[in-house]
Amino acid sequence: MNSASLSQDRARRARRRNLLSGVLVGIGIAAFLDEVVFHQLLQWHHFYDKSTTAAGLFSDGLFHAFGWFAVVAGLFLFADLRRYRSLIPVRWTGAVLLGTGAFQLYDGIIQHKVLTLHQIRYGVELLPYDLIWNLAAVLLLAAGALLLFRTRAAVPASPSA
Repeated sequence: MNSASLSQDRARRARRRNLLSGVLVGIGIAAFLDEVVFHQLLQWHHFYDKSTTAAGLFSDGLFHAFGWFAVVAGLFLFADLRRYRSLIPVRWTGAVLLGTGAFQLYDGIIQHKVLTLHQIRYGVELLPYDLIWNLAAVLLLAAGALLLFRTRAAVPASPSA
């Protein structure tokens, strides 16, 4: 392989790794905010609401652990990107937004409506909550996709050490 081909391959790998790291962190952030705000502070629902309160709290703990595992894995990849000078900050930020929006949209459509594991809130008209929840997810997805599109050919700022 010539040096231009190696450089292109390195840039392609860096773009993929920035995407993976950011998406994992974004998923973890969305899970963390959902868990803390809606499950704990507002106490609107549990991850799984089709059983006892104890089962709901247990499911919240598993959900919380999943979110933190995603963040930790994403941050290990982030550290690796920094170590090898492969971080593309705008691309990584776009991937975080994409991961956050994707998780929120998955939660709003699959978990809330298809599987009916829980609703955003009980005892109220759900339509406004569903619209806001899913619209916010789509806006996060769009912002992330825009940043990823703008950095589709980006290369890390400096060569690896």
